[in-house]
Amino acid sequence: MKSQFLIGSIGAGGGKTTFMLGLLRALQKKNIKVQPFKCGPDCIDTQYHKLISNCDSINLDTRLASSSHIQYVYNLYGEKADVCIVEGSTGLFDGYRKEQGSNAEIARLLHLPVVLTINARAMSYSAAPLLFGFKNFDPSVKIVGVIFTNVASASHFQQLKDACRDAGIVCLGHIPVDDKIHFPSRYSALTVALKTELDDVVSRISDRIEEQVDLCKLLDLCMRVFPCSYTLPFTSDIENEKAHFALNKKLRIAVARDVAFNVFFQENLDCLSEIGKITYFSPIYSKNLPDTDLLYLPGGMPELFARQLHRRKDLLRQIKSYVEAGGMVFAECGGMALLAESLISREGGSVYAMSGALPLRYTMEQAALETGYRTMVYPGGELKGYEFHYAHIEDDKKNNLTQKIYSPDGLECTTPLYRYKNVIASQVRWYWGENELLKLW
Repeated sequence: MKSQFLIGSIGAGGGKTTFMLGLLRALQKKNIKVQPFKCGPDCIDTQYHKLISNCDSINLDTRLASSSHIQYVYNLYGEKADVCIVEGSTGLFDGYRKEQGSNAEIARLLHLPVVLTINARAMSYSAAPLLFGFKNFDPSVKIVGVIFTNVASASHFQQLKDACRDAGIVCLGHIPVDDKIHFPSRYSALTVALKTELDDVVSRISDRIEEQVDLCKLLDLCMRVFPCSYTLPFTSDIENEKAHFALNKKLRIAVARDVAFNVFFQENLDCLSEIGKITYFSPIYSKNLPDTDLLYLPGGMPELFARQLHRRKDLLRQIKSYVEAGGMVFAECGGMALLAESLISREGGSVYAMSGALPLRYTMEQAALETGYRTMVYPGGELKGYEFHYAHIEDDKKNNLTQKIYSPDGLECTTPLYRYKNVIASQVRWYWGENELLKLW
C-alpha cells in the first residue's frame, strides 16, 4: 500500500502545475520520497518535476504506448517511492476522441484516485454543481477530493467548502491568491537564473500548501494497493523485453544534453542505457564529440543559444564527419539544428552556420506552431511521437531524403522525415519505450 493519485482539473489553468510543484516541495520537506509522472507528452513540466523533487519524471501517454507498457512503467518507477503523483494535462476527461487518451483514462488504467484542482478566482458556490457533475459523470473515475486555487479570502473559502459539502466531495484545502506566485515563461531554457527563480516561486507555493492544505488527509484518502494490476489480457512481454539488449552492452552512445538540448522522454534515455553506455556532452560547451556508435540529438531550444553553438566549430565539423562516415544519428526537433547548414534564431536575425550534415536550414523566421501526434512506419514496426515546435525547416526540395510521417488518422503530414546514410531526423519527439530502436537502421 502507498499513497498515489492523479492531479486533475476541469480544464487548462486550473492550477495543476502550481499544486504539483508546491506539493513536491512540501513532501520533500517531510522526507517523503515522491515519484512524479506527467500525463501526455509535455517534457517541460517533467523538467520542473525533476528540478523540485530530484527525481526523473516519467510521461504516461496512451497515444504513444500500449496500456500494458504504461502500467509496467508506472510500477517500475513507482516501486521505490513512498508516494506516486501523476500530474494531469488539460481537462480530466479531455481526450482525442471523447475520453480516449484523457487523464481519466490514465486514472482508470492505473487505478488512481483523482484530486481535482479548481481555479476559484471567478467562482464561489457555483462550484457545487460543477463538482457534482465531475464526481458523478463517470463512476469508474474516483474523485476523492478538491483543492481550490486563487482563493480571495476566508469567506470566499467558506462558500467553496459549502459547495464541496453539498456536492458530496471532500475539500482538502486551498491556495490563496498571491500576486508573487507566477511562473517564468515556458519558452525559457533552464538556466541557473531561471532555476533560482522557479525554486523561489515553488518555495512560496509550498509554504501556502503547508498552511492551508490537509496533507495527512490527502495522503490517507489516496492510499491504494501497489503495484497496480495489469489489464487483461496481458499479452506484452515488457518485463523481459530488454533481456536481448545485453548483447549490445558495448555500444557507445553519445547524447547531447545541456540547457539548449533537454527536451526528451526520460524512458527513452533509460532504454538507451540498456543497450549501451551513455556519454553526455554539451553542444554549447564541449570541444569534441565523444567516441560513439550512436549519436542522439534530442529536442530543445537551440535558437536561444545560436551564437554559442556556432562557435563550437570543431564539434560541428566532427558531427558532419561522423555522419559522412556512416555513423548512426537519431535527431529530434531542436536537435536537427546541429545537423543543418544554418540556424536563424529570430525574424531578420543573423544566419549562424551549423554542421551542414543535412542540406537544410533551421529557422525561426515565419515560424508557426505545428503540433500533433505522429507515426513513423518502418519494416517490422512503427514508432509514435509528438510534434510541438515553432521552428521552420527549409530545404532545397531537390534531395531524396524525405519520407512521410502520418497522423493518427493515417493521413500524410507535411512534417518530413529525413534519412541520409545512417541519419534519421525529424521535428517529432519519438517515444521508443517499447520499441527496439536499433531496428530503425
